[in-house]
Amino acid sequence: MNDPIITTRGLTRRFGDFTAVDALSISVERGSIFAFLGANGSGKSTTIRMLIGLLAPTAGEVEVDGVDVIAAPRRVRDRIGYMGQKVSLYQGLTLHENVEFYAGLFGLAGETLTRRWDAVRERFALRDAESERPENMPAGVRQRAGLALATLHEPRLLFLDEPTAGVDVASRDLFWQIIQDEAEAGVTVFVTTHFLEEVDYCDQVSFIADGRLVANATPEELRGAYSAGHRITVSIAPDAAALARLAAAGFTVAREGGGVVLRRPALDAPALAVLHEALGPASAGGVSIEQPAMNDVFRAIIERNAA
Repeated sequence: MNDPIITTRGLTRRFGDFTAVDALSISVERGSIFAFLGANGSGKSTTIRMLIGLLAPTAGEVEVDGVDVIAAPRRVRDRIGYMGQKVSLYQGLTLHENVEFYAGLFGLAGETLTRRWDAVRERFALRDAESERPENMPAGVRQRAGLALATLHEPRLLFLDEPTAGVDVASRDLFWQIIQDEAEAGVTVFVTTHFLEEVDYCDQVSFIADGRLVANATPEELRGAYSAGHRITVSIAPDAAALARLAAAGFTVAREGGGVVLRRPALDAPALAVLHEALGPASAGGVSIEQPAMNDVFRAIIERNAA
């Protein structure tokens, strides 16, 4: 990985005799969407607090955007945007008054603030909510407002802790579109979520249990390592030459009725290209692809590491 924006080495935090985070070493690539997952009490929140300089580690090293977090925690907080599980909007103030308050924390004012807020307000579809107070906003609008404030000062790194908790499916989809837009613009997004299907929006996934790193890979790599793989059902069986080509590309083949069932741990672009070329006329009869559900993948991770 070239020039990671977050690096930890042996990051450890103890509270008395209890080890909340145990020798955690991770690396997050710039401009990526990085999922940091684990059950309640696994050490996720403790790790984030160390990464953003709110909690000193017991041992280890942590660097964020070129800053030694242990030596200069305040410098880190100036460079990041953060949105917690509970959106930090002040009740009793309108959204625009909240914007003015948060802008002041980052030295934004005058024409600079006006220009920046105009762009953010339109991007996050918040024009109609500008005069509303947080306590009167629907959950989805409140979450978008929280993310808007986290990006107001144009940070290069966003920490989002359960950003879609408590919102409906449509709002979650919009939220993730915005997150993907941020990543495409070069912002690194470090996100936690309990909605495991959202992992497929992410480039890299780290999973911790009892404070220890137990899995670290792309979503497809995790499917390959912790499931039976993708199931591809082809209604009309390809010829022998096509089946041999598929087997050589890592597909297992089983006859089923007049067709075949193919399996492969991961379906990357080269594998899909081979599949498309090999099936040829056989694909006219119908092809269906089922990918392993992320819930099942992470259940397998937990069970394997508990054994």
